[in-house]
Amino acid sequence: MGSTENTRDLSTDLMEDLPFLRRYARALTGAQDTGDRYAMATLEAIVADPSSVSDDPTTKIGLFRIFHGIWSSSGSPSADEGENTDLLEVRAQWRLAKLTANTREALLLHTVEGFGFEAIARIMDASQSEAEELVSRAMSEMGDMVAGNILIIEDEGIIAMDLKSIVTDMGHSVTDVARTRDDAIAKGKAKVPDLILADIQLADKSSGIDAVNALLEDLGDRPVIFITAFPERLLTGERPEPAFLITKPYSEDQVRAAVSQAMFFATTERMGVDA
Repeated sequence: MGSTENTRDLSTDLMEDLPFLRRYARALTGAQDTGDRYAMATLEAIVADPSSVSDDPTTKIGLFRIFHGIWSSSGSPSADEGENTDLLEVRAQWRLAKLTANTREALLLHTVEGFGFEAIARIMDASQSEAEELVSRAMSEMGDMVAGNILIIEDEGIIAMDLKSIVTDMGHSVTDVARTRDDAIAKGKAKVPDLILADIQLADKSSGIDAVNALLEDLGDRPVIFITAFPERLLTGERPEPAFLITKPYSEDQVRAAVSQAMFFATTERMGVDA
């Protein structure tokens, strides 16, 4: 009975934590399908040997630790390489090659996924001081490397001002701030952004997702970061999902990390979700 209960508890924990591993994996790779393949390989490894996470403080830490081992050994830090690699992906690879190893991972684990330095050290098989240094270095290296023009789609004035302050402090320019779907489409076409930072629920009950889809159809692919109070609604694996997603209430470090990360990639897929 005990073994059966333990198996059930592990399965339950894994299913609860999987959406957040998938978010992390997509943020690293810049693409849903590539990130999901890494996440699936992680699950398969744990299913094959459940004891591999038995010594971890939590199942979530064990899940991310196994993922990191697979990720580190693959030697492929971005989406599929080969003849179909486009210019944007080549540029991303060039930027990635200039970063200190493991800095992006540590930064995302800390700022987006909310792990403390002790947990990051466990996940990455490093000391706590090394984990702290990796996060600090990531902030510096990524912040200095990529800058661009950002469209903010946010209906709450205070939040919009806060987001604008954060990204301009990072060295980016804000092309405009929009409060509704139609407003966002008009402003996005008038001043074409390099990146879109969008809330999902807008002032007139319109959808930030719809606004982004319309803009991407007209302007072409570009990185998008969605902000939502209900990330689990977008992390189902049943349909196209955002590669970059932060949760309300957010911290300044989360926004900084997501913006820096998103600027490396332009593989955003059209969303088809109601959230």
